[in-house]
Amino acid sequence: MDLTNLQRQILYRTDSVGVPKVEAARTALSALNPDVKIVPLQKRIETGELRSLLADVDVVLDCSDNFATRHALNRACVVGHKPLVSGAAIRFDAQVTVFDLRKPDAPCYACLFAEDGEIEEVQCSAMGVFAPLTGVVGALQAMEAVKLLTGAGETLNGRLLLLDAKRSEWRTVRVQRDPACVVCSTR
Repeated sequence: MDLTNLQRQILYRTDSVGVPKVEAARTALSALNPDVKIVPLQKRIETGELRSLLADVDVVLDCSDNFATRHALNRACVVGHKPLVSGAAIRFDAQVTVFDLRKPDAPCYACLFAEDGEIEEVQCSAMGVFAPLTGVVGALQAMEAVKLLTGAGETLNGRLLLLDAKRSEWRTVRVQRDPACVVCSTR
């Protein structure tokens, strides 16, 4: 854990600095609810292992900060027919969406951001992020996950929710399944 992350990663405290993130997260979450079983994994996960880890989950939340991880999670969710709640924030912009891959007509992450697309990878460390924005994204992802788990309401499946925090403006964009998508077109 790094001191510069504390303003936007609210799970951690100053005493988390220097402690592996998974251990600091386990400690903080166990203090909130000691009845929750937490299995920290402090390693890079290979594709085959990722698929087996997802076999026992009901919904996946992507809170990663790079396209390689997002696409790996997406592929595993497509194969396992697992709903994926995706969230991202950079500078003053945020987005949240759901890919409910249990539904045959649902788009996947690659339908929106093609794996071979020319998308510029920007990191929070280089571009910065408006700290409260990550909390907004996390809360929205949690809300979408609870709706998926309980069947309550309508999820963001097939819709991309965009937030311009500078203007405090929300926008929703429809996301269609790409019939030529290299990841999900054959499912």
